[in-house]
Amino acid sequence: MKKILLMLTLMALPAIIQATEGATIKHTMDGAMDISMSYPDTVMSGRDFELTVFVQNNGWEDKQDIKFVITSQDESILIKNNTVSIERLSKGSSYGSTIKFTVASDAKPGTHYLNMLYSQVLLSNNETPTPLNSKNIAIPIEIRNEPKIQINTIVPSAIFPNAEFPFDVNILSSDIDLRDVTVKIIAPDDVTFRGQSTHTFSFISRGESLQIHSQIITEDVEITSEHKVPFEVVISYTDDVGKEKTTSKTVSLLLRPRTLMEFTTDGGVWIGGFFLAPYVSIGTLVGIPAGTLFSILVHRLQKKKSGKKRKTK
Repeated sequence: MKKILLMLTLMALPAIIQATEGATIKHTMDGAMDISMSYPDTVMSGRDFELTVFVQNNGWEDKQDIKFVITSQDESILIKNNTVSIERLSKGSSYGSTIKFTVASDAKPGTHYLNMLYSQVLLSNNETPTPLNSKNIAIPIEIRNEPKIQINTIVPSAIFPNAEFPFDVNILSSDIDLRDVTVKIIAPDDVTFRGQSTHTFSFISRGESLQIHSQIITEDVEITSEHKVPFEVVISYTDDVGKEKTTSKTVSLLLRPRTLMEFTTDGGVWIGGFFLAPYVSIGTLVGIPAGTLFSILVHRLQKKKSGKKRKTK
């Protein structure tokens, strides 16, 4: 019966270890006894987390009275079951288990330590107990107050009236998964959006970067001096413990009068009140006066003539 339970433990253990994200501490004890502890490198206040212990007997002799005993340095981390005991582990066998913890809601942010006391008795010739062998292992746990939701914006350094500009938002949750996410981009009155200003997502995974691309269009009004116009990015979501939360970021763009010549981010050019598209052709010339159009056509004809002369040579 013990062998069957051991085989089931070995089959389930890889799944346990893979589910644990973070750090792993490994040690080799007397008699080629390999032990490891896997745990999350960061935890949030008011959350639960788990530490997985795994021991494998790679030696030639059995071990008995194997124990993992964990204690916390203060009340910031509470332990639900602090001891794992193994009566006996034969050569070539292994065992894994999970210890559960709760981080206090008022825990001080920073690095806290758990102390693990590991002990075992080696059986000489699989019969005679040798003196108890033990080791103290410090396990660092970083506690954070609130999950970090990063909001980054990629915007032009300045904008001017009667033009279109990109407004990109990047969202990254470093610590937790997000559910029922709503992203709103609130623009001032003198700017309109092309497309959606509100975006919804059912789920955003921890560590997954979310990109939102928008285009903003400024009103066709005359301004005589530069001033800043604020844009607000508001994110509403449900966190990993089911609480609804909101975070936001405000970014200000400089709205200024257009100069004689302005280059847009897509390669186009504003010349006074006229726009020259990025790829110049008869079909993409927009608002170009007749004199400018004639100059472009003459320039093209000159290019064609110079190309023909080179060929004849």
